[in-house]
Amino acid sequence: MMGLMAGEESPTTTPVPTPTAPTTSAAPMARPTAPDRSPARSTRAWTTRLFVAGILLAAVNLRPAITSLGALLAEVRDGLGMSGSVAGLLTSVPPLCFAVFGVMAPRLARRFGPPAVVCAGMVAITAGLLIRPYAGGTAGFLAGSALALMGIAVSNVLMPVIVKRWFPDRVGSMTGLYSMALAAGTAIAAAVTVPMTDALGGSWQTGLAVWAALAAAAVLPWVPLVRDRGPAVPAERARGRAEQERPALRITRSRTAWALAVFFGLQATAAYITMGWMAQIFRDAGVPAGTAGLLLAVTMVMGVPLAFVIPRVATRLPHQGPIVIALGACGLAGYAGLYLAPAAGAWAWAVLLGVSNCAFPLALTMVGMRSRTGAGVAQLSAFAQSTGYLISIPGPLLVGVLYQSSGGWGVPILLMVVLMIPQMAVGWLAGRNRTVEDEVTPAA
Repeated sequence: MMGLMAGEESPTTTPVPTPTAPTTSAAPMARPTAPDRSPARSTRAWTTRLFVAGILLAAVNLRPAITSLGALLAEVRDGLGMSGSVAGLLTSVPPLCFAVFGVMAPRLARRFGPPAVVCAGMVAITAGLLIRPYAGGTAGFLAGSALALMGIAVSNVLMPVIVKRWFPDRVGSMTGLYSMALAAGTAIAAAVTVPMTDALGGSWQTGLAVWAALAAAAVLPWVPLVRDRGPAVPAERARGRAEQERPALRITRSRTAWALAVFFGLQATAAYITMGWMAQIFRDAGVPAGTAGLLLAVTMVMGVPLAFVIPRVATRLPHQGPIVIALGACGLAGYAGLYLAPAAGAWAWAVLLGVSNCAFPLALTMVGMRSRTGAGVAQLSAFAQSTGYLISIPGPLLVGVLYQSSGGWGVPILLMVVLMIPQMAVGWLAGRNRTVEDEVTPAA
């Protein structure tokens, strides 16, 4: 796959010199053009392969810190003596950290370069995953988690930036690749953390810390890229420098930016509600606990193939609104099934909600498409993701409150349906064929 990505570059050839007048009766035949094996081209191909490897490994590490903890939350609570309120706070920390630390990413990228910041993000994830199980208390556990989530937050924001800057002609395919890797990392961590913990002796500390090895592996391809501040072609480098010297956009004055931020927040709300509560909905309907967990895994695994397909389709359309509507319709059908026959059609509802949750890779793709420049994508990505994750924080908590107060899942499911309607509306607006530069002027 890396070879294919590198091979998409336009080949360069050495022109055949025009022969001079012949001095013999027969002119010599021109020699065939040799392939360009110049050091510069070889370096570009190797750099491209490193970027592809780095993007995929980074994406795989953007969720295991969260889903591995969810799988062992009961053991962590018992081991650290956490109260229920503190455990509830712990489940709300990821979107809060994504919102707070994600804002820092564009400024850090302008100063150090996106590859250096992503490399530091992978180091932070590794350190946080190693520290939190052995910090010796709840405060230390929260601090280690925050360190890992800080690395995830800046990397979240900069992935679309790196794709836009280093793969401008392959935004759809590269976004699909890293979205697929992200979905795979999410599903794998959720599925194997418990059995892997049992195989390693049953200690929840070991079960959480082992994911640091995967994060450490993701550091390696970024180390040689730390000093790479832009594409290897001189003209593209000059254009990149010109972009960085432009004044920042007044991103908050863009209607498209706000539509994308709200769409990002509402799809994140739906995803967190699904991950946090769907298994419980099935269990309360009489589905066995093991089957309920498997249904949740099916929902998450649906994102692996679709996360690759949807961005590629989205970049071929002038308006991404129809995809938004199709995904939203799947979500509405899944919620209707959960309300009317949660146990009877459980597998169908799990698949439908898994398809609906693929609004996430679509949102990432639209971030890369709604700005013309790498600097604009950095601003838009930080704004949309930070604002979106802030919007998503209350959703899972509100579902829990409604479930407790109403004594059932009817009212919470109605809330999910109500939130899906504006998600489809703002997603349609965000999918229009325009860029934020068309709507705002640079800041003074």
